[in-house]
This record gives sequence, structure tokens and C-alpha cells, in this order.
Amino acid sequence: MLLALLVLSGCVPGRYADVPAVTGVSAAEIVGTWRCIDGTEVTMRADGTAGVKQLDGQDFDFDRQWRMSGTGTWELTDRPMGWSDGQHVSLSVTRRTSSAWREPVDAADEAAFGRDFREPAPDSYTWALELERRETGLALYFFYSDPDNRNTYYLEKTR
Repeated sequence: MLLALLVLSGCVPGRYADVPAVTGVSAAEIVGTWRCIDGTEVTMRADGTAGVKQLDGQDFDFDRQWRMSGTGTWELTDRPMGWSDGQHVSLSVTRRTSSAWREPVDAADEAAFGRDFREPAPDSYTWALELERRETGLALYFFYSDPDNRNTYYLEKTR
């Protein structure tokens, strides 16, 4: 009975086991500027400080449609976080400098519920960034919207 309940509720052990665990990454590999679509830019400096420009929220926060710019810190860590084992980058905006929204607003949601669901970005926010080794180099990513769907938001380092 318990096994059936676990399967029905989506709490399946090992469900995210195929998210690759990356290890052996050095802080020097993280230092630099990382970009994504629509002007997203994250700069991680050797002193552990970070600058963020137009970065979307992680997981279900993405659905709130805010984009955040600000300053804060980053850390390469072996602490358990995110969806995989191995190393992660904890990126925290501790001082938001601006908040924007992705466009357009989902017209179906607005029509169905009679209002715009966009919210301003929070004053501070922390992302748990996964790491992926590719032939072209390291990539950082997080899942957005429902993580069960594996929608992936990649940040690629500028050369």
C-alpha cells in the first residue's frame, strides 16, 4: 500500500538519479561571466562576489515571471543542494538593484483568472546551480517551472 502511495504521489526514490554529479571543479573554472537568453548575465568574481543581470527565478519561482538584477555572493560547494550529488554553485543576490518581468504575460492565465500574476522579484534570492561538463566546457544550469518536467535554464561562460 505504501509503495502504491509513493508512486502515485510522485515520491519515487531515485527519480532524479540521472542528473549527472559533477566533481573536481575548481573555483577558477567558475570565475567569469555567464550568459543566457534575453540579456541574462551573471558575473562571478574570484573574491566570491557576484553581479546578476536579468536572471529568472528557479523552479516554480520562474512561473512568477520576475527577472532580478543585483549584487551578492557565490560559492562552489560540495554541500547537498539542488537535484544532483556532487558540486554545486550557490548564487545569492543579497541586494536587488532592479526587478523586471518576462513578456508577454500568459494571456490564457490572465483570461482564466482575470488578473496578471506577475510579482516583483524578492529583495534577496538564492539559486542552487547544477554543473554539467560538456565538450565545449563547463555549463551551469537550474530547472525552471515544474522541476519534474526538466525544463533546463543553461548559463554558458563567455570566452
